[in-house]
Amino acid sequence: MEIIKLSLAQLIKDRDIEGMKALVISKAPLILAVILIIVVGFLISDLAGKLVVKAMKLKGVDSSIHSFIKTIVKFIIKLFFILTALATLGVNVNSFIAALAAGGLTAGFGLSHSISQFASGLQILINHPFRSGDYIDIGSVAGTVREIKIMYTVLVTIENKKVIVPNSHITDSNIINFTAEENRRIDLLYSISYSDNIETAREAILSAAAECDKIYESPAPKAFVSEHSDSSIKLVAQVWCNSRNYWEVFFFMQEHVKLEFDKAGVTIPFNQVDVHFDTPDKPVM
Repeated sequence: MEIIKLSLAQLIKDRDIEGMKALVISKAPLILAVILIIVVGFLISDLAGKLVVKAMKLKGVDSSIHSFIKTIVKFIIKLFFILTALATLGVNVNSFIAALAAGGLTAGFGLSHSISQFASGLQILINHPFRSGDYIDIGSVAGTVREIKIMYTVLVTIENKKVIVPNSHITDSNIINFTAEENRRIDLLYSISYSDNIETAREAILSAAAECDKIYESPAPKAFVSEHSDSSIKLVAQVWCNSRNYWEVFFFMQEHVKLEFDKAGVTIPFNQVDVHFDTPDKPVM
């Protein structure tokens, strides 16, 4: 390679057109081989990228990671063929690889936090603790997953607030996925007075549940006494619905149970304290 460079440099300096033509012709097979290696390498990288995406689809890997993994695979294959082409030209690629490794090690120390985020993103995308569209709670925030990126995840709260959460924070937290299962049970607590009839209140709750077409008939809705508190008897209602309909069913029941209680004459008591004064038999002197 050094001889080629010196010869070409000398020919350019001397403005020897014929010499340059002769040099190019003499090295034509080598140049063509290098071009062929690079072209074939790029074609193979494109094919490998497509095959990797196809394999990930068959395995059910989240679509958010397809483009990223495809890019990484193509980059590695292209780099391999470029280094092979340089070696064909006589370039010492060992020193280049060593320099690349040293640079990567140095960058790794400086970007340790970003690498942690990157690794957490891969963990989320590969293990699927949640997917786009799931409603999750990670302790500090809860919301619907809008996007899963390599470095962070975007949630949208029920108040329509956009929250960007670092992936390392997610993988270090307990994740509650409310929509991972197709069906979900809703537990609702209602209070009635001690003077009210429990069976009447139970029928009112079940009547409200029967009015909602989003509530499943099987498992059937249930209502039973859960606690005798200071000022009321507490009844818990359990209804099943599709996970996506949770909030619609929740708010429906909260409204319609009150309406059914009003129809049945069932009262919802408030906390109260009875204070009794004892009157002494004799006046205190």
